Order: sequence, then structure tokens, then C-alpha cells
Amino acid sequence: MSPSPRLRTVEAVIISHKDYGEADRFVTLFSREAGKVRGLAKGVRKAHSRKAAYLEPFMHSKVVLARGKSLWIITQADAVHQYMALRDDLAKTAAASYLMELADRFSIEEEPLPSVFRLLTASLKRINDTDDAYSVLRYYELQLLDHTGFRPDLTDCVGCGKPITAQDQYFSTASGGVLCPECGTIHGGTRRASVEALRYLRHFQRSAYRDIEGVQIPPGVREEISALMAQYISAILERRLLSPDFMRRVNGGTDGRVQ
Repeated sequence: MSPSPRLRTVEAVIISHKDYGEADRFVTLFSREAGKVRGLAKGVRKAHSRKAAYLEPFMHSKVVLARGKSLWIITQADAVHQYMALRDDLAKTAAASYLMELADRFSIEEEPLPSVFRLLTASLKRINDTDDAYSVLRYYELQLLDHTGFRPDLTDCVGCGKPITAQDQYFSTASGGVLCPECGTIHGGTRRASVEALRYLRHFQRSAYRDIEGVQIPPGVREEISALMAQYISAILERRLLSPDFMRRVNGGTDGRVQ
């Protein structure tokens, strides 16, 4: 938030919180107006606190922030949307946690990203309302990469620049896109990418969500796409994400990303 007023109201999704002292809590939120913000909610763990329920993870809330000496103080919170199913269904909780972790990792504190905020709130609602979050997660990944400057090139070879043809290719996390069969054999650190997986990835990348919502992807291709995206995202972030392991545990040892 640049040159910031002493008091401001933001619309935000709660990413996480951490207890502090006997009654306070540090809260990380992702707002439409200011991007990722960390603030202190004083007294929020006391029984009479009226804002506690609206500062829980996944809540879409309107939050009032006051500038303290070194950080923002959360003085008020009210619900915009509660996404109740995300709390009642552990698989939905795990999928939503993945969205939140990516929003956290791909954002810088107090840098507004309104397009990412819209993507995040829309994706939380979709997970809340659907029984199969696979398309929501893959669409979110690709659109988030686009909005944050890490869009993978899925149409032209990142080695020679030639258009990709309808055949199996390679994918390079280091180069950020697809390599044709000729370039793929001479570049290290690549993985094979089937023509089917690339077709679905391109469709998800260039389409509105309403155009991919009913797409049925074969299980084997789902797994391939999930593994490819996981490898690419981990390479960008240079760290292991925690929420995919949570999804695997929830789904009985399988990769929850493909559910």
C-alpha cells in the first residue's frame, strides 16, 4: 500500500493466521485494493470478540485497517461471503488451502493485484459449489501464472521458435514452455508432454472458465497435467509447497490435485 492513509477499508480473503500472546492473532490477508497484507487483530481470541469469525482462513471479508507504529492493526471485520462448504468438507478445505498457498507465494506484500483477487474469490466459490475441483485448480494455476508474469509458452517451441504441431512434445521448466521433439532431445531437464495434455492445457490457458467447466479429461491425462504443473510451479517458487501433501492425505494417499 503506497502512500498509505492512517485508516482504510479493504475487501479481502483471509489466507492464514497465527496466534500471538494471550489474545491476539497475526492475520495474513489478500485484498483487492492492496494485495497481500499482514496485520494484527488485537483481542480476537477472546470469547466476546465479534470479528474473530470473519478472520478465519477462506473468509471473504471487509476489513478495516489502522496504521500502527510498525504494522497494520485490524480494527473491524465483516463477512462478504463465507464459503461454508469449504469448512464442512475436508477435500474442499484441502483444495482451497492450495489456492491460498499459491496466492501467498506468488504475491509481494502490499502490491495490488486486483486480477488475482478476482481469480481467487471466483475459484473459492467454484470449489465451494462443485464436487470435482480438478478443473478449478488447473484453471487457477494457469491464470495465476499469466497474471503474475510466468505464463508458460504452449504454442511455440521455446527452443527454436517454431509453432508446436499436433504430436507429443517436451516441456522445459527452466525455459518456461514446450520444446519440439528436435529441441527436446538436446535440452536437459525436460519431461515428455503428450499431445492430449498440451491440448487441454492450451484450452485452459486461453479460455474463459465457462468454456472449460464441463470438460472431461481422462484420468491418465489428469495425472500428467497435474505433475507437469506441479513441477513448473515448484521450479518458479524454488520451494516445496505444503498444501499438495495435505490434499494427498485427505484423498487417501493419492494426489489430491487430480481429484
